[in-house]
Amino acid sequence: MARYPALPQRLNDQELLSMYKQIQRWGSVLINELDSRDLNEQNRPSTNILSIVTITSIGRPKKGDITYSASSGKFRGYVSLGAETSWQDLN
Repeated sequence: MARYPALPQRLNDQELLSMYKQIQRWGSVLINELDSRDLNEQNRPSTNILSIVTITSIGRPKKGDITYSASSGKFRGYVSLGAETSWQDLN
């Protein structure tokens, strides 16, 4: 279990100022971490759903790819079933 320092019962002005500055530094670090996290989330690519006529028009599919097959009118996903990976109808 982590141990945190207890706040003293009485503080003089210099101790209060020191504590305030330390809290400001912690706040700045937290804000920077949250800003970095938000930028990473915003820059993460979204899932693309490709519209195709035939599955063979996708050169190198990856597990998790989703397509809409215009010829069959179905969504298909490139899924892993054990050791085999193949296109499966999703609807």
